[in-house]
Amino acid sequence: MSGGGEDQMYQEAVKELKELQSKVEKADDVKARLILEKLKEEDVKKKAQQEMMAHLEKQKSFKEDADQNLNQLQGEIQKLSKQKQDLLDKLRRCQDQLEAQRAESTKLKQKFKIHAQIPNTDVKFLSQMKEGQDEVEREDGGQLIRGVFTISQRTSVLLRGGQALLTFEEEKVASKVLKMMSCLVICDDNTLDVKPKKITMDNPVKFQIHLDVSRKDLEVFDIPPAMPAERMKDRLEMSFSRPSRGGGEVERVDYDEKRGMGHITFLHPGVAVNLAMRGEYRAHLESDVNLKVGPTYRYDLQKFQTFCGSAKRTILLDDIEDAEDEEDLQDQLEIHFQKPSNSGGEIESIKYISKGKVLQAFFCKDLMD
Repeated sequence: MSGGGEDQMYQEAVKELKELQSKVEKADDVKARLILEKLKEEDVKKKAQQEMMAHLEKQKSFKEDADQNLNQLQGEIQKLSKQKQDLLDKLRRCQDQLEAQRAESTKLKQKFKIHAQIPNTDVKFLSQMKEGQDEVEREDGGQLIRGVFTISQRTSVLLRGGQALLTFEEEKVASKVLKMMSCLVICDDNTLDVKPKKITMDNPVKFQIHLDVSRKDLEVFDIPPAMPAERMKDRLEMSFSRPSRGGGEVERVDYDEKRGMGHITFLHPGVAVNLAMRGEYRAHLESDVNLKVGPTYRYDLQKFQTFCGSAKRTILLDDIEDAEDEEDLQDQLEIHFQKPSNSGGEIESIKYISKGKVLQAFFCKDLMD
């Protein structure tokens, strides 16, 4: 019984040993596999670390490039900002200069603007020029009525209430009076403190207007928009071709629908002049209407001249109180400034206006220097 038990225990021990050896072999295989996997993982890790370092180097390089580009862009932005500010400052200066020039231009326009009522003048043509005509007249074939008008502006001063203009016969007398701050003028019951002042005058101008009036062209105004443009041109041509209404053979018609204006060119000269003098024409559009007509002309301003001068014998008396009647006070002023004891002298002319009045005084050429 003991021998059989030992064999069985021995076999079980051998079997257990074999199982343990098998487990050890499997454990060694697992260990070897794990070591290989570890080595592979270390290779992968090392490769990943190398790649990571390479990426870090690239990132560092990119960051340096980005910082450099950022600094460069910031420098360019600052430079552009400075240029923008300089341009804004320059624009502001130019705008200020433009406003100043506009103000000066407006001032000069007002200064040299002339408002004049030109009277109607009858013109008589004595003869027609044939020989000695200039080239322009030969080119237009006598189809233009030419005129040259010379406009001369007279120098003037606006005289306000409580002021007087005094013209002496000698310059030295006016110069002597102007050196005084004030003059005491004794009237009947009052003493006036009058202040002599130098006259400030606008610069007069002189220019020529060359005017050419067409004898073949006529302007038509206030045309009602009754029909399409092409049809309107046909109606205008038909209407202005009627000799019974003062028209004539039409060479060309231009029509501006937006402005309601037309331009008629006749074949023969003289028709347009006669119609322009009438001022209106009865035309048949959709019905008979009266159209305003006028001459066609062009003008050119030439020989524009300005003159600077001063009235050396004329002075302005200011701050004059209305102590007496206007004529009596003017006589008192004349008597006072005629006396050499008052630094006066012979007076050529004097004009005083009382408070509340305004007078435009014009100067003759011989009074200007």
